[in-house]
Amino acid sequence: MFAQNLRVFVAQFAFATVVAANISRADDSQPQPPASAQAAQTAAAEVDRLLIEEVLRELPVGQNLAPPTGDEAFLRRAYLDFVGEPPTPGEISAFCLDPSGEKRAKLIERLLADERFGRNWGRYWRDVILFRRSADQALLASQSLETFLTEQFNGPQPRWNEIAKAFIVAQGNVYDQGETGLFMAHLAEPVEVAAETSRIFLGIQIQCAQCHDHPTDRWKRQQFHELVAFFPRASLRRRPTQPPTFELTSLDFGPQMRRPGMMIGRGSLEHFMPDLKDPSSQGSLMTPVFFATGQQLKTGASDKERRNSLADWLTAADNPWFARAIVNRVWAELVGEGFYEPIDDLGPDRQASAPQTLDYLCRQFVANGYDVKWLMQTVAGTAAYQRESRPRRMPDEAPFAANVAYRLRSDQLFDALSLAVGAYFDAGPQTGPRPGFGFRGGPRQQFSQQFGYDPSVRRDEITSTIPQALAMMNSPLVNQRYAARQPNSVLAKLLASQPDDEALAVELYLRCLSREPSDAELAVCLDHLKTSRSRPDAFEDLFWALLNSQEFLFRN
Repeated sequence: MFAQNLRVFVAQFAFATVVAANISRADDSQPQPPASAQAAQTAAAEVDRLLIEEVLRELPVGQNLAPPTGDEAFLRRAYLDFVGEPPTPGEISAFCLDPSGEKRAKLIERLLADERFGRNWGRYWRDVILFRRSADQALLASQSLETFLTEQFNGPQPRWNEIAKAFIVAQGNVYDQGETGLFMAHLAEPVEVAAETSRIFLGIQIQCAQCHDHPTDRWKRQQFHELVAFFPRASLRRRPTQPPTFELTSLDFGPQMRRPGMMIGRGSLEHFMPDLKDPSSQGSLMTPVFFATGQQLKTGASDKERRNSLADWLTAADNPWFARAIVNRVWAELVGEGFYEPIDDLGPDRQASAPQTLDYLCRQFVANGYDVKWLMQTVAGTAAYQRESRPRRMPDEAPFAANVAYRLRSDQLFDALSLAVGAYFDAGPQTGPRPGFGFRGGPRQQFSQQFGYDPSVRRDEITSTIPQALAMMNSPLVNQRYAARQPNSVLAKLLASQPDDEALAVELYLRCLSREPSDAELAVCLDHLKTSRSRPDAFEDLFWALLNSQEFLFRN
């Protein structure tokens, strides 16, 4: 095939360039992966062995184990999963021609050391925390939250227990201290903060017990309100600055207003469980008790003591739900489905799909100091991660027989679109009205409002909408960037520099889908070229079709 010859022709230079860039990037004071490739491979092999024993030894009739994915698909998957954007055509050529049997493991090491890793996962957790916000005022903390998380994940050993503690004990200005984002997301309302703390860090939706005992789990109403009792003294104050901001602080001096600024929240030193029979009464005074382990404080403890104690108890090794929640979530994000579904609804009354495998991963995660990079390196080394993808399985099929394709998050899709058309849309100011996707704010914010979704929901519940399709098809912000007759567009430059039609079709496929076209796809492209009014029109049609394809919108 011509495309293969083209790849061989250009790959020598591309391979040398990419390898040199990766070596330079690794040496450039970038954080290095904490675990050796061999250690991660050993853990990954044990995970695969356990999965075979538990769920894959005897597949249901009609279901086959998906084969390993090819190099092009693996490269695109790994780039999107780890750094949030697809590889360049040069990186694709270099990787596919590398004969090393260790190239996949080495690729994951390089991506973990890439500064884009922290940014990608910082944005993911920013969305986890802010998507279910109680008020849009919480978006004031969006940038500082993303910055804080990016810095944490780009550390040499991002320890999830330390990150979780920082959120629970946070203090300070929400513009400067990103760890205040969890409290700001719910304006420091104790009930909401308690519910989200449990959901995000334990994977347990104990808020279902707010008004009555949990309908499907063992959690009691009193246990939920005992958890809320850790938070009533956390106070969010509006500061009369320009622009206005909020400060998260402790309220241990009483509910009276003795400091400048307006206090957000109830302003009570203690939490009282409402009396359902007499809503007008104060209710029952709650002692802070951590429902997962039964540890408790005395009534009257300070805000610092309450939140510090909860942070220690919640992240301790003897609380199994802390490790299970993050392991289940990361596994689901990389493999496409979790051991528990939904990924934030775990508990002792729910059954994991492969409990021995999950237990092993959790033990190793704790033994490796809650290191998120170790966890991701291990999961990426498994056969489960590296299998070809299929749509989400039916209930009667075995889990993890294939990877599961799902739609890209808004930031991933935005960056993939930017790279494909050769222009970052969010360069420059990010405030004020801008043309683009029909919303106020910078292009990335506009795009997020149109394409964003809650990363905690099941991926098969994420559906495309007509406004999204119209935005991709018709947005001037996109169309002007690849129009063939726009002199500075990427397509205009490619048309001028590449006279060979097959080579140009291959280039567009690599830019958009991170793979070469099949023989049949290439034949369709060339047939369209013959019947089109002009070469620019034909390739503009092809570019448009690739950017609006399901394959472009999805992570394979």
